Amino acid sequence: MRFLRPRRILLFLKLTSVLAMLWLLSILSCSDEEWDSNYRLGYRWFEYADDDGSPEATCNCSAILQGDSRAVEQAKILSITRAFRKNVLLSDEHYIKAAQDCREFKLSRRYITFPLSQEEEDFPIAYSLVVHHKVQNFERLLRAIYAPQNLYCVHVDKKAKDSVVAAITAITSCFPNTFMVSRTEDVIYGAWPRVQADLNCMADLYNMRKKWKYFINLCGQDFPLKTNLEIVRQLRSLNGANSLESEQMPAGKAWRVASVCQILDGRLEVTQTPKGPPPFNMPILSGNAYIVVNRGFIRTVLKDKRVQALLEWSKDTYSPDEFIWATIQRIPGVPGSTWPSPKYDMTDINAIARLVKWDGHEGSRSSIQAVYPACEGTHVRSVCVYGSGDLQWMLEQHHLFANKFDIDMDPVAVYCLEKYLRQKALSELQYMYERFITATKDAIKFNPLFIQEDFISRVIVSLLF
Repeated sequence: MRFLRPRRILLFLKLTSVLAMLWLLSILSCSDEEWDSNYRLGYRWFEYADDDGSPEATCNCSAILQGDSRAVEQAKILSITRAFRKNVLLSDEHYIKAAQDCREFKLSRRYITFPLSQEEEDFPIAYSLVVHHKVQNFERLLRAIYAPQNLYCVHVDKKAKDSVVAAITAITSCFPNTFMVSRTEDVIYGAWPRVQADLNCMADLYNMRKKWKYFINLCGQDFPLKTNLEIVRQLRSLNGANSLESEQMPAGKAWRVASVCQILDGRLEVTQTPKGPPPFNMPILSGNAYIVVNRGFIRTVLKDKRVQALLEWSKDTYSPDEFIWATIQRIPGVPGSTWPSPKYDMTDINAIARLVKWDGHEGSRSSIQAVYPACEGTHVRSVCVYGSGDLQWMLEQHHLFANKFDIDMDPVAVYCLEKYLRQKALSELQYMYERFITATKDAIKFNPLFIQEDFISRVIVSLLF
């Protein structure tokens, strides 16, 4: 019996090889028109079509993305209509129930559960998602960035409602590469636990067996401006560098690290106690909470003694998330870092991590003070919550993600953006699909034996293993 098993395995492999060769020969004999129809039949299920029953489908997303003022105005009116809002907004309980059947959930929500290219599969990305409410926002974000080769660590605030925790736990349990953080924090605005939440996910992700390439941290109201393939290519173009805001500390923010802060009754209070100097006389830089960094940067954050000392010193400061990463980025020897000199300062506009509109920097292009056009949505804590009218401008920028989006305020903006990204991702897939077919046909014309030798073996291996 010991000798029969290898023979059976060999026979199975030979039969599989023959079937694979026949399959390849059959599809290569298709005409160009048949190729196109085969492609559409296989992948049209993943498109967000106008007839898919989504309430937002009544909007003209193509016109909105081109900046058509009439289409944008119609979207604004629709977003405040009571009947529309009732149909478009989903409850936490909806997601808890829907995610009980993971297979149906992934199918109905049209998650892409296979790598769209070898290039993407070979470049896994690690994500940290810090969330405290708005499950629908979270799920739409996850669906937009989901790829099976990536890793997703989700931190839900300890103060979050039970229904929020239950819904997000149910959603993440449907994906093998998505998980809840091992330790949660009680996140308070402007306080240390916001940094600790990311640190907890960094540690969990770093200890995973999969060796991802880059780390990106997100919050529940972020949304991508690029497809996964575009993100991968922009990260590869960094050649190991990091991309995040890191500038000299403005005089108006110096107080944040000058006095001891403490949490009292769930709020961060600034005391009259002066803080001592930072460890190793490090220059404290200014930045924001959002980063795009390589794996070596995360290793340094978790293990370097200089960084550990800086983290400890920062725990009683105000809004440490807005200087800690910026400062680490300028420490000599940190992978992907830059020199401390002001010549190497990087603004949030030049970094690719996040596109944020602050009301104090909005205005017309003719104004020397303006950084970007006026917000087409509304403002929360001086930050623009994007509306449909912002989309055309946003898609012209180089940033990977934008903040903030809120389905409660403008569901059309999210719908049109995710529809645009899905169609673009599938069009990229079709382009690579067509290139594969053309190259294969050309190779066979040049050398008919090609199909019997190297090529067919590679196809079989890629399909079976």
